[in-house]
Amino acid sequence: MEKKLFINLGRCIACRACEVACEKEHGISFITVYEFRDIAVPLNCRHCEKAPCIEVCPTKAIYRDEDGAVVIDESKCIGCYMCSAVCPYAIPIVDPIKELAVKCDLCAERRKEGRDPLCAAVCPTDAIIYADLNELMEEKRRRKAERIVEAQRKAVETLAYFG
Repeated sequence: MEKKLFINLGRCIACRACEVACEKEHGISFITVYEFRDIAVPLNCRHCEKAPCIEVCPTKAIYRDEDGAVVIDESKCIGCYMCSAVCPYAIPIVDPIKELAVKCDLCAERRKEGRDPLCAAVCPTDAIIYADLNELMEEKRRRKAERIVEAQRKAVETLAYFG
């Protein structure tokens, strides 16, 4: 199974390390952290399974790469911004210099080197992780099982104390 970017909103502390790292890596940040009264929402391309940007692109400049990331071939982009219009998150933006649509490519160069996208790599709270969904769920089940075992141990200790 391919890896995907997952965001746990409950863990985001709005430190903006992802934004800074993305801008340093790409010259423009493809992730924005929106802060609300009691929650922060890092918003970036979700690389949708049924990506409307791929379907609407008249020049087929947007495609899914071998890892499943939705990417833009700048040499084919004509700057019509239909991708921006249909994106449910309004993610593709205009590169002011190239006057073409640009968006997150999950750090394609880093992935070629076997490294995670930079936003996930720098997140200090693991609010952003790059993982295989099955592996992620297995880890969640393992942690849940550990908590059950710990609760069971405490219950036995409590019974022994009063016993």
